[in-house]
Amino acid sequence: MDNYAKELSDLLGTVVREGGSDLHLSVGRFPTIRVSGQMIPLTTKIKLSPDDTRGLLYAMLSEEHQATFNSEWELDFAYTFEGSARFRGNAFLQQGNIGIALRLIPKDIRTLKELSLPPILETFARKKQGFFLVVGPVGQGKSTTLASLLNLVNKERAEHIITIEDPVEYLFEEDKSIVDQREVRTDTKDFASALRSMFRQDVNIAMIGEMRGPLTMATAVTAAETGHLIFSTLHTNNAAQTIDRIIDSFPPTQQGQIKVQLAGSLLGIFSQRLVPRISGGLIPAYELLINNYAVANLIREGRTHEIDVVIETSARDGMIPMNRSLADLVRAGEISPENAYIHSLNPRGLEKLL
Repeated sequence: MDNYAKELSDLLGTVVREGGSDLHLSVGRFPTIRVSGQMIPLTTKIKLSPDDTRGLLYAMLSEEHQATFNSEWELDFAYTFEGSARFRGNAFLQQGNIGIALRLIPKDIRTLKELSLPPILETFARKKQGFFLVVGPVGQGKSTTLASLLNLVNKERAEHIITIEDPVEYLFEEDKSIVDQREVRTDTKDFASALRSMFRQDVNIAMIGEMRGPLTMATAVTAAETGHLIFSTLHTNNAAQTIDRIIDSFPPTQQGQIKVQLAGSLLGIFSQRLVPRISGGLIPAYELLINNYAVANLIREGRTHEIDVVIETSARDGMIPMNRSLADLVRAGEISPENAYIHSLNPRGLEKLL
């Protein structure tokens, strides 16, 4: 391969043209794109050599980022393609060779309706303070949902919004709000440092790309308590597991305090999965926990195992169980029963709804 910049442009262009979500570059394999959840090797290309993956990676990185990768052996980065498409990248070593995973970030930030997400999420974007989490496994649309919520604020009212990301993903066009986007290692040392600085920046709303460690979590919860609206993500499966993960990240001597803080500041937890659509593409299924008096009591008392029952029995309050969301999609002809069962955390419970 002679011209890595040209080859990279061709590969990224293929992802965009084919409606793909990801591009994978691995030594000994054809470049592979993911379309509607399916991995498709680009067999018209050559299988990649170690020099090819390094050349393609360096075509995307500054000299500073190249040095970081060479010293740390892995790197999160963002790359803008032809000024119109943006990719979130992760470079890593496997068996001594470079591997690259690239995720396409659409240029336009879609509305909740366009994303097939429930309108009740708008109420969380309109809060003045508190803590709202979007959770789920990797690649399930968490960043896209958060971007939609932040852009709703941006279009509706004049606020100071700050995002702290690694790397910056969606780029916001300022409307009524001021939107400052800070990238870890480029604009700030780390998440915790940026969060601490936030208290001196007259910020109304902050989006933390990912909750990493107890220091970040503690600072975020404190910010939510002191008049800020905080959005963030965690790689957890549902609301109950999310609360456990936050509490368990602290030493036992601090867990009582964080339970009280979380019970008082949490607005809600939205868990989502992208499920293959019968007509093609993906559609979200979701669970929504809203922090009411009953939920706050369970958090304070450490009875998180009872939260699933509260979600199941609180539809009148706007809560949404994952199984009900999956069952509604099946009945609407959007997804197959088989895919509903695959994405359910409680298949027996789902069976009663279908």
